[in-house]
Formats: sequence, C-alpha cells, structure tokens
Amino acid sequence: MINLAARDIKHTLGKFIVTAMGVGMLLGIVLIMIGVYRGMMVEAEILLDDISADLWIVQENTMGPFAESSRVHEDLKNIIYVMQGVDKSEAMTFQNIQLPHIEKPVRVVAVGYDIYGAINPINPKRLIKGRELKSDHYEIVVTDKTGFKLSEKIELGRNFYTVVGITHNTVSNGGDPLVYISLKDAQELQFLYSNKEIQNNIARGVQSSDSFLVNTIVATVKSGYNIDEVAKDIQKWQHKSVYTAAQQKEILTKNLIEKSSKQIGLFTVILVVVSTIIIALIIYTMTLEKMKEIAIMKLMGLPNSLIISMIVKETILLGVFAFIFGNIFSHLVYDKFPKLVVLQIPDAWILFGVVIIASILASFVGVKKVISADPAAAIGG
Repeated sequence: MINLAARDIKHTLGKFIVTAMGVGMLLGIVLIMIGVYRGMMVEAEILLDDISADLWIVQENTMGPFAESSRVHEDLKNIIYVMQGVDKSEAMTFQNIQLPHIEKPVRVVAVGYDIYGAINPINPKRLIKGRELKSDHYEIVVTDKTGFKLSEKIELGRNFYTVVGITHNTVSNGGDPLVYISLKDAQELQFLYSNKEIQNNIARGVQSSDSFLVNTIVATVKSGYNIDEVAKDIQKWQHKSVYTAAQQKEILTKNLIEKSSKQIGLFTVILVVVSTIIIALIIYTMTLEKMKEIAIMKLMGLPNSLIISMIVKETILLGVFAFIFGNIFSHLVYDKFPKLVVLQIPDAWILFGVVIIASILASFVGVKKVISADPAAAIGG
C-alpha cells in the first residue's frame, strides 16, 4: 500500500523539518524546566546528606535554620550529648554572606562547624583540592563555583581568610555555593558586634552581647534506639523544636520548594499546551494546502479512513521529530544555566507520551477538514 504520509512529508520535507525544530525547541525548554525542578530537589538534599545527622535541634517553635531564624546556645550540644540514645552532637551555624571578588561579590552560604568535633559537614568525596580546616581562625574551604583559588586571601569582616580547600557540587538548598569556616569564626561574623556597636549598646543599658550562640545542634542516634523517641525526649526536657532527618528534608523539599515547583509545573503545562496548539495549526495549514489533492483522492474512491490515517501519521511523526530535536536542544544547553539542571530519562519518556497524546489531539483539526472535503472541488464543482 502506498504510504501517503511518507510521500506527503517528502514533498514538503524542508517545511516539515523546520516546523519540527521550532516545536522541538519548545519541548526542549519543557525538559529543562523539569530539569531545574529536579536540580532544586538535588540541591536541597546535598547539605543534609553531607552532614548525615539524625536529629536537628533548633530554637523552640521555629522550623530550623533553613526556613526560619533559629538561635540556641552552643553548650546545648553537651546537654544533648549526655541524653539517652544520643551518639554524637555538634553545634553549627548557617549564614548568607558576600565574598568580595575581582569581578563582582559572590553570594554564598557559610557553614560554621567545630573543626575538632565529631560531625564534619565537608564530604571528603567532594573535596577536589587542598584540605579541610585545621585552624580555628581565618581558614576557609570554598566550592569551585566561587572562582577562588587555593591560598587566595578573602577579606571577611575585619580579617583575611586563606582558601585551604576547594569542593565540587556543594550548594545550598537555594542554589548558592557553600563555603566552610570554623565555628568560632562563624560566631564572630554572625553574632559578635563591632566595638562601636557594643559602646552604643552599653549606652542603651545593654551590658553584654552573647556570641556563644549557634543556629542548630545536630545529633546522631546510637544503634538500637528509636530516633523519634529520642527526639521526643529532647523536645520534652530541653524545650526545643526537634526534627528528624526526614522531617528536615520535608521542610526543605516541600515547604521551601513547593511554590517554586508549582510555578515550574504551571510553566511546563503552558509550554506543552502551546506546543500542541502550534502542531495543530501547522497540521491544519498543511491540510488546507493539499485540499485539492484530497478532493481528487476522494473522487478516485479512496476511503476517508486512508486519508485520515495520512493526517494522523503526519501529526505523530511531527511530534516525534520535535521530541527528538527537543532532547538534542536541551542536552546542548542545559549545562549553561547558572543553577543545577538534572535531565532524567524517565522524565523524557513521560514527555514523549504527552507529546504523542498531544499530537493525536492536534490531528483532529486536520481530520475534521478532511471529512468535510467535497470531491466535486477536484473538478471545480
């Protein structure tokens, strides 16, 4: 049987390819939007996975350092450590700072931790150059995204910090690069006032300022103990909010990323609808251009089903080619985006299914035109 769809596509091959490439770019953007969402999920879990804490103890009635301001005393870690079921406990700080750079300031999230403590947030697998912190003061480990080199000096506050290590793929839940400094330096940057500020506070009647604060205490639980039970004990006796690792991950991935994911989802749906409309318009235009040929086919006795099959096949092929071009386009440009874009094969297959369904729906406008075609039009009737 003559394949009418293949012959018709061959007749208008250039137009067909250009149209598929245009729709493909839209589908490529859809894939990248899905990849941005996947990247946000991955970034949200990087720091949590590197710290590997079972419990996060934060200021009472707050959601923790990633969602709300939280301040607890550093020595709380010692109280937590002696509680039943707790294996390790350490104090940590998290703060947004700007690192001065030759080109422009770099916004980062600084993680402050006790370099002699039992929980180290620096994942050795991510450390690609240099070493971890070994001094309590004026050393910093940066991520390669910041552009700083080993041994480079960075001015922070009133001091200069030396870059002693460089990590790779370390970003915060907001996509900002992570840097690591000692807990003492972090407390000085976040909680200690300048001399002039202290003088002003004294003049206002404030006698002292407490710099022995941190944003959270992280802890691990001994084997054999129920994490939820240990969390309840800490919450009951220490009057702090306590979150398990799963709850902290939910705060990051659900509460903080939920709005962004909805926005990305809405953009994705709009782009798919726009792609469907474009395919429908193209198929309708192509059908109009060959109405005389369709009338001749009908006059020759070809059944409607054969002509409709040609239109549907052309539309599906247009969708398939657009999907292929979309994949090529997305893989060519995804690593140029400033934030992490994760392209996954299952997402591509889901989009392929959506494209096929959208193509079939789009073919209906052409099919309707074919059914209404009058064979008499072939002879000018």
